[in-house]
Amino acid sequence: MISASLLLIETNKLFREGLRHIFSASSFEIVHEAGSVEDAIPFVESLQPAFVLVGMPDSDDVTTCVRQIRAAAPRTRIVILADSIRMNRLADAMTSGVDGYLLKNMSADALHQSLRIVSLGEKVLPSELANLLTNERLASRGDRGSTHHLNGLSDREMQILSHVRKGGQNKQIANDLKISDGTVKVHLKSILKKIHVQNRTQAAIWAQDHGVA
Repeated sequence: MISASLLLIETNKLFREGLRHIFSASSFEIVHEAGSVEDAIPFVESLQPAFVLVGMPDSDDVTTCVRQIRAAAPRTRIVILADSIRMNRLADAMTSGVDGYLLKNMSADALHQSLRIVSLGEKVLPSELANLLTNERLASRGDRGSTHHLNGLSDREMQILSHVRKGGQNKQIANDLKISDGTVKVHLKSILKKIHVQNRTQAAIWAQDHGVA
């Protein structure tokens, strides 16, 4: 198994220990831990990890933290673990260039899956946020047919789900979207989890029932 290097920043030692345990049997290898962004920067610069996972307290300046990490390691993917959804902080984080903004109450499996999606070059956000934005959009526009980001699905996942609804197989979907078979499989696994079904047949039925075009 090929490991992706991950540098962990988290002030809470107990939570940090929990993350260390979670990643101990995964394809992600923790190469360094730090209690603050300031303490981590020299190691981010020297190690150039594939990922920096930041447990971000609400009191921290997210823009400054992200820019410091990005300056030290321009190619590193930055994923924030937040305590709650705060729209202004999320906006600041995305503007600053984070690759993922997730909530600490997510499951270990969901965290692994999110990091795999980020490794493919896509951004990840909390499914709770996507549902909130979708509901607000429907309420404000009266657009009952919109399925954009339904159940927290990303744009790419919606594209793949649309192909699945039409009976497309992985190789055909990969060719149509100009991505690899492996990328399709990763996204499909994420789709099944988000819409709470067991296989692609159920996913196709779900997509039909929810008006996925």
